[in-house]
Amino acid sequence: MNILYEDNHIIVVVKAADQPVMQDASDDYDLLTEVKDYIKIKYNKPGNVYAGLVHRLDRPVGGVMVFAKTSKAASRLSEQIRNNVITRKYMAVVSGRMSKTSDTLENLICKDKDKRMSFVSDTTCKEAKLARLSYTVLKTVGDYSLLDIELDTGRHHQIRVQLANIGHPIYGDMKYGKGPKGNIALFSYSLELIHPVTKEIMKFTAEPDYTKAPWPLFK
Repeated sequence: MNILYEDNHIIVVVKAADQPVMQDASDDYDLLTEVKDYIKIKYNKPGNVYAGLVHRLDRPVGGVMVFAKTSKAASRLSEQIRNNVITRKYMAVVSGRMSKTSDTLENLICKDKDKRMSFVSDTTCKEAKLARLSYTVLKTVGDYSLLDIELDTGRHHQIRVQLANIGHPIYGDMKYGKGPKGNIALFSYSLELIHPVTKEIMKFTAEPDYTKAPWPLFK
């Protein structure tokens, strides 16, 4: 497990692409269990070990995540998530050349629980929620663009849905776009938060796996 930071209250790790954050139907080894196992072994803790899940990443998406090691820290971090205090930034490679070098996307998103997908909707969907993100184009190579994305909200599949909605699906995202099939080129590279106990502003960063397509194009 790639650990960026750890103290008595939080642990910050880099989630691998295609690892579930928590247990799912696949029964694959999930990150939450891995964090608990790490704490249990390192500190020789008997019985059940606590690790608080305060935010998520889609299974195909890798990147920086914070887990709480106490219920107090979990409560305070969850509050930061609800109040948009935590800043989450992503890199994404999308199909096509963007018509704008930067923009803010704002849509209503509705979740289809049966299909496990979300879609841009209108007010006719009673469960629709506001989704907002901002992006800046960092580089364009051929028919692909590298975006720097900052989330203002955290909806189900939000980045994938909103970019596909404007005709620029993420590379490798077969659910919302069209090939080429492969790893989804979406990575949570930066997470900034206020420490739940010390109140210190902390920022953690990581890089995507530049050995896997299409990231070598943008290294």
